[in-house]
Amino acid sequence: KTETRMAALKVVAVLLVLMVVLLANGFLGIHKVDEGHVGIYWRGGALLNGHTQPGFHLMLPFVTQVSNVRITLQTDTVTDVPCGTSGGVMIYFDKIEVVNKLNAESAHRTVKKYGVNYDKTWIFDKVHHEINQFCSSHTLQEVYIEKFSTLDEALRKTLQKDCDEWETGITILSIRVTKPRIPEGVRKNYEQVEQQKTMLLVASQAQSVAVKTEETQKLKETIQAEKESEVAVIQAQKEANVATISAQKEADVSAIRVETAIAEKRGEQTREKISNEMLLEKEKALADAGAHLVLEEAEANVAKFTPLYVRSVLYEQLAKTEKLFFGDSMPQMFLDWMPTGSESVLFDSLQQDASPRTGASGTDDNNNSTTRRSDTDQQTKKANNNNNNNNNNNNKPAQQQQQQRLPTTTDIQ
Repeated sequence: KTETRMAALKVVAVLLVLMVVLLANGFLGIHKVDEGHVGIYWRGGALLNGHTQPGFHLMLPFVTQVSNVRITLQTDTVTDVPCGTSGGVMIYFDKIEVVNKLNAESAHRTVKKYGVNYDKTWIFDKVHHEINQFCSSHTLQEVYIEKFSTLDEALRKTLQKDCDEWETGITILSIRVTKPRIPEGVRKNYEQVEQQKTMLLVASQAQSVAVKTEETQKLKETIQAEKESEVAVIQAQKEANVATISAQKEADVSAIRVETAIAEKRGEQTREKISNEMLLEKEKALADAGAHLVLEEAEANVAKFTPLYVRSVLYEQLAKTEKLFFGDSMPQMFLDWMPTGSESVLFDSLQQDASPRTGASGTDDNNNSTTRRSDTDQQTKKANNNNNNNNNNNNKPAQQQQQQRLPTTTDIQ
């Protein structure tokens, strides 16, 4: 029983707390504004000025009403929008999504003009109106195929233009339009057309692929040819550079060789010039020495070839003579030079020196030599006697004759 009472007391306490909260909320007017919304207030059906931010706020209960107006991004979906084309074909857009946002500063003014459900006027109803306007001015081909890709952007611009013109504070960010539903027969025809277009597109793509393949192959061959050409050009330039360098090197080497040869020639020329100068100096010295020797010999000969020396040489040569001839008719060229007085002693000594040579080189026998020597002695004595007589009689003319005619070396030989 005690436990049952305790549980009943807990339930009663909870109920009392809930009743207090409800009474406080009802009588004190405590309320909450959610995040992403602003609070708009009415009192007695009249819109109050201003708005509140998210959080807890107070209001007069049963007198003031509050509404949370969203000011963040929201997507309004318009469904099952009928549309009649200019050709009279009825089509339907299953879903049109409009992404929009209400400006917080314009929330009060927008709600005051167009109510809390402002998006019904400027989004839902406006989309129906603009879609019908678009379809009525275009054919099914244009709405379904040709201009369908631009429908969403055109619709967004139209809605944004009207919202700005009426100062709604609504910003249309984007619109997504689904493909419209068309009659089944028309849809099949379009499907067949699309199939044919697809086949044509496939063929065209295959042709394009083949063309691109050929172009790619040609491009590859062109690139390869250009590459080979560039490589050939680079190789040719390299070879030309190598040839130029080699030619320059050979030219430099040739120039160095020429300069070396010129230097060698100049060195040889200098050496030859020095040698010639040395030889010239040597020849000059030899010539000077020879001239000096000749002068010395000439001076020595002048001092040497005295009359007595010349007569001595004459006697010596006469002593060497192998044959002597005597007679009155003999030439008198040597008679003036025969020895007289003291000169006979020199002649005898020279004759004795020459007699062995004569015996050694002669061709006669000993008897002939002895007879010839005796005859020579007799002739010599006779000549001495004649010379003495002549010298006594003609002493002065003989001396003058000796001075006028001295024998030369050729005469002596």
